[in-house]
Amino acid sequence: MDAAPAPNADPDEPGSWRENPIWRLYLTYGRDSSAYALLAAAFTVAGRLFGLLPALVIGVAVDAVFLRERPYSLPFVPESIVPAAPVDQLLFSIGVLLTATLLGALASWVENWGWSVFAQRVQRDLRVDAYDRLQRLDLAYFSGRRTGDLMSVLNNDVNALESFLENAVSATLWIVATIVGIGVILVGLNLPLTAVTLLPVPLLAAFTLLFTRVIEPRYLSIREEIGDLNSRLENNVGGIEVIKTEGAEAYERDRVAESSTEYLRATLAAVRIRITYFPGLNVVSGVGFAITFLVGGLWVLGRPPFGLSGTLSPGEFVTFVIYAQQFVWPIVRLGNIVDSYERAKAAAGRVRAVMTRDPAVGDAPGAEPLVVTDGAVTFDGVSFAYGDEEVIHDVSFAVDGGETVGVVGPTGAGKSTLLKLLPRLYDPDEGAVRIDGTDVREVTLRSLRRSVGYVSQEPFLFFGSVRDNIAYGTFDASDDAVEQAARRAHAHEFIERLPDGYDTLVGERGVKLSGGQRQRLALARTMLKDPAILVLDEATSAVDTETEAIIRARLDAFAAERTTFVIAHRLSTVREADRILVLDDGRVVEDGTHADLLAADGLYADFWRVQTGDLASLPPAFLERALDRQSEVLAADGDEGD
Repeated sequence: MDAAPAPNADPDEPGSWRENPIWRLYLTYGRDSSAYALLAAAFTVAGRLFGLLPALVIGVAVDAVFLRERPYSLPFVPESIVPAAPVDQLLFSIGVLLTATLLGALASWVENWGWSVFAQRVQRDLRVDAYDRLQRLDLAYFSGRRTGDLMSVLNNDVNALESFLENAVSATLWIVATIVGIGVILVGLNLPLTAVTLLPVPLLAAFTLLFTRVIEPRYLSIREEIGDLNSRLENNVGGIEVIKTEGAEAYERDRVAESSTEYLRATLAAVRIRITYFPGLNVVSGVGFAITFLVGGLWVLGRPPFGLSGTLSPGEFVTFVIYAQQFVWPIVRLGNIVDSYERAKAAAGRVRAVMTRDPAVGDAPGAEPLVVTDGAVTFDGVSFAYGDEEVIHDVSFAVDGGETVGVVGPTGAGKSTLLKLLPRLYDPDEGAVRIDGTDVREVTLRSLRRSVGYVSQEPFLFFGSVRDNIAYGTFDASDDAVEQAARRAHAHEFIERLPDGYDTLVGERGVKLSGGQRQRLALARTMLKDPAILVLDEATSAVDTETEAIIRARLDAFAAERTTFVIAHRLSTVREADRILVLDDGRVVEDGTHADLLAADGLYADFWRVQTGDLASLPPAFLERALDRQSEVLAADGDEGD
């Protein structure tokens, strides 16, 4: 089905009951499945009414059949079908009880089926829409969050909402139907005794309100700790190879134990409140029932207390006691509903935080598809920062269509970040990036990213076959086209040696393949897309020198008619480029051909000396700066690990 409109599109004023995150999600995602909810609601009420019949029948039978104190009469039952003989009336009562039981069971089945279908459909639509919303957020959003936190939202929180819809909503309706039904019957039987039965209700309501206010922050803390624990587990499973090679099993076990302990503490904080609340409800309810039983019992014995007058028959008292017990139980059960509601509310808040966040990178109003003519690329006064840390500063250069441009520089110079601005993985804070004179922010994202092929240093492969991974993004590609792309990337040869060739499963993240093999599949994927502009970010760093030479020859042929940017640490990779940009501290400090840059005897020339082994010719300032940069990188890595 089509994705439902985002919840933040709801025009309701702040402060409205619809601002509650649970109801906003329900109003958005429950509409298409509302028929199931209405059917379930109708049968919930019907089933509850059938469940109320036995107590009424028993009370009538006690007075009419056994004590013979009044005629046998049931609401909505014609007197003409009621037998006259006591034995027949007893059998008739049993028949009514059995019929009510069977009809109640049938109603319960339809009720459970309706609520389950409703909740499951809402869960499906919500999860799909939440994921779709999540994947459209800008890359900066993900760089500041752990995968486990996001997985917790899509799984644990969405599941909590499904559980609330399936169980708590139906239980709430059951409670309302029970209280209303019993209340009407009790008032009809004996109004004064009904007032006695209702004495504990205000105290129960106050107790529940207090519980709601105290438990809510505890449940929110639990949702956060679940996210932390999921993040730790997901991170460790993904890094199991490093854990094993470094012998860090005990260290990671302690870190998982620490996260588990924090989750335990958050859970126990809520448990302490919950286990106080429910026994408290039972005590208040039990005392109220005991008072009802005492007052009613004295009344049947002819000694009504508190100045009460009139009579109360044993059958009416039996009916009243049974209903009074059933009346108290829904109020006690209401505590479970409140408990479930607070869990769901905390989960809904986290889901809505994703659903209502607008992506920083998206299609501008009136954006048109990009049409690449020459493939000329211009960076005009571009600056970009991650938070408060500026990474790119006032970068300007122009590249003619069809040129191959090498981008080099020390670690942390901003090379990858600079070229991620081209397909709009990020947007610059200042300046503009243009293709054939058009600002990339003025064209549709899909057309832009189909026109720009980006191959990263650490390519990601999805669980699936080799063929599926090469065709990813170009899903309608033929087998011949997939094979041709693999040949271009020098991947066909190793693919043919795999157990099932192109149908071989690569494992999660491509763990069954080497780093060089993964890079060649990523190259094949981009070549199959046939982009007008190509960005290679250390795309051959994991292959050996001989394989790189073969891939480079094929890449040169592929890139001959398209604009290509090549980020490289090995300067031999970009030596033959039409021009080379040298970045340092987010600035372009040198620009020219390999020969021009060597003649300039600047930073590029120093890098060349390092890679050719001419370390004796390096100036002391270069070595000092290199040591400073390494310290900065290590410090940054340490901060990320904290």
